[in-house]
Amino acid sequence: MEKDRLGAFSDGVIAIIITIMVLELKSPHGVELSALQPVVRTLLCYVLSFIFVAIYWNNHHHLFHVVRHVDGAVLWANMHLLFWLSLTPFVMGWLGEAGLRPAPVASYGVVLFMSAIAYYVLTRALLRIHGPETRLARALGADFKGRISLGIYAVGIAIAYWQPHVAVALYVTVAVIWLTPDRRMERVLAQPEA
Repeated sequence: MEKDRLGAFSDGVIAIIITIMVLELKSPHGVELSALQPVVRTLLCYVLSFIFVAIYWNNHHHLFHVVRHVDGAVLWANMHLLFWLSLTPFVMGWLGEAGLRPAPVASYGVVLFMSAIAYYVLTRALLRIHGPETRLARALGADFKGRISLGIYAVGIAIAYWQPHVAVALYVTVAVIWLTPDRRMERVLAQPEA
């Protein structure tokens, strides 16, 4: 099967997710900077959530540049990823409203963790149909960043009930790790295909 429809559909869903997230932001009432006080938490949650969704979009975009075709398993793996990403506005809104309370912080972490798992499942489904000696396999490599991210998310979720501030700091750490440019896909795309 061709990959183009999967990419177009995914782009549309991610655009809708970002739209829903921005709709969670409420305009402050007043003209002074102090009017921002009631919306600061939600605004910060939006910024972090936008960064996470943007990281997934960027990686998904790069991933499908080295993919030649998809099958039914890949379509379902992609839907699995989109499902978890679609929960981002919900947990973002809850965390923004409740603040750094254990249940919202842990729930936010669960959505981040499950999105990372879903992305991993998607890459495995793609590797299954493309093989170990392809540009895709070379680009993914050992996926150190993906593995370390899963571990950090798991620790964040585990400590969210005792140290929600530390859990959020761990989630931010993962975002910083992924904001560092990852040139694996570009390097592989610059090489001729075997």
